[in-house]
Amino acid sequence: MTALQLAIAFGAVIGVGVAVMLYVLVPAQPDLRDVLTRLSPPARRRAGAAAPSVNPDLEERLGIWAERSLPARILGAPPARDLAVLRKTPAQFYGKKVLYGLLGLCMPPLIGTFFTLIGIKVPVVFPVGATVVLATVLFMMPSRDVKEEAKKARANFARALSAYIELCALERNSGAGATVALANAAAVGDSWVFRKINEELARSRYNGIPPWDSLKALSEDLGLPELAELADIMRLANDESSEVYRHLRARSASARSALMSTELAQASLVEERMYVPAAFLGLVFLGLLITPPLLRLLAAS
Repeated sequence: MTALQLAIAFGAVIGVGVAVMLYVLVPAQPDLRDVLTRLSPPARRRAGAAAPSVNPDLEERLGIWAERSLPARILGAPPARDLAVLRKTPAQFYGKKVLYGLLGLCMPPLIGTFFTLIGIKVPVVFPVGATVVLATVLFMMPSRDVKEEAKKARANFARALSAYIELCALERNSGAGATVALANAAAVGDSWVFRKINEELARSRYNGIPPWDSLKALSEDLGLPELAELADIMRLANDESSEVYRHLRARSASARSALMSTELAQASLVEERMYVPAAFLGLVFLGLLITPPLLRLLAAS
């Protein structure tokens, strides 16, 4: 890279920095839905949404700045259900996206400068293209990570929910009412799943709404159809003459069977992937056996 190319590159970086500073100084048009959500009382917010941190870290502060300064079309809509399952705020999600994007912007110029210092000339097109591509890819990577983490969190929630359904069935079999059965079963466990259900049940008591309606809203916020099925069963259980013990036991058994099937499928997939390195090692060993005779034949001919 020549001195002229370095000057052009540094000038472009400085120009982009000045443009970004000017863009930040321009007042941004806030999102009306976000403003109304911030101004609404806590009782009207989404039940599954995570509360903002009291002492936000660097990543969350960066996300708060991005929400206030950057346009929504660049940041994209946050996956509300996935973030609620992971107990993360949209600011943390946006902060990770911006942080990854900045990392993608910084890595190619640093690598190009390193190559220049050791005497390897790199055309200026490659650092600029790599910067744009890497920043874009890293900026979009947190969306995929959140989706994968939310999938694992929902599987853990479903596993804990099967135990909760079993406890509700035992409470109903001992003669407890539907509301009491839900509350007593939620008070048994100390995991975040049981604590979240216990919080929703307490909120339903304070607001004077049926607990199954609160669990139904929680299932919609978190994207958990299993919890919605439990809410429907307990709504029927409010009628003392209805028999729901067998329904709850059957639902718990089906949930455990579905979890077992998923784990067996994942184990089969991992087992199939293990055949690839084994087959590769076999080919290498076969090559080691065949190579000496082939070399002797070629030398004799």
